[in-house]
Amino acid sequence: MESVPVLVSACLRGIPCRWDGGAKPSAALDTLLAGRTPVPFCPEQAAGLATPRRPAELVGGDGHAVLDGTARVVDDTGTDVTEPFVDGARRALAAAREAGCAEAVLMPRSPSCGRGQVYDGSFGGGLVPGDGVTAALFARHGITVTPAPGV
Repeated sequence: MESVPVLVSACLRGIPCRWDGGAKPSAALDTLLAGRTPVPFCPEQAAGLATPRRPAELVGGDGHAVLDGTARVVDDTGTDVTEPFVDGARRALAAAREAGCAEAVLMPRSPSCGRGQVYDGSFGGGLVPGDGVTAALFARHGITVTPAPGV
């Protein structure tokens, strides 16, 4: 039987690509992925953002609103980084399609990968309902997004 590919946030697979230069591997994720082929991908790095980089959050709405042009992604200095976040989401979608992924397991709360909850844009740790830009784009294209467990 052929293993089913699933796109996974690269930081969850131990690749140091998070905004702070770190990674967030999870034993619970390893259990969830058992018998499947993980396809690690970091939308932010794929779009050319540096690692480490300034932390970014969604302002004015979630990733769906960003894709609709009514919200932005900004870093903690106020710099607008919407364009690379949208570009990274498009690159992630292309990678998922190329690998045959119908599902993605993504980093919770992230402005790219968050599903169901994202940081509120205040850089104070508050959360609001919503999806990150990549999670929103995946949802619009029929890719099931699951937040990674244990992170």
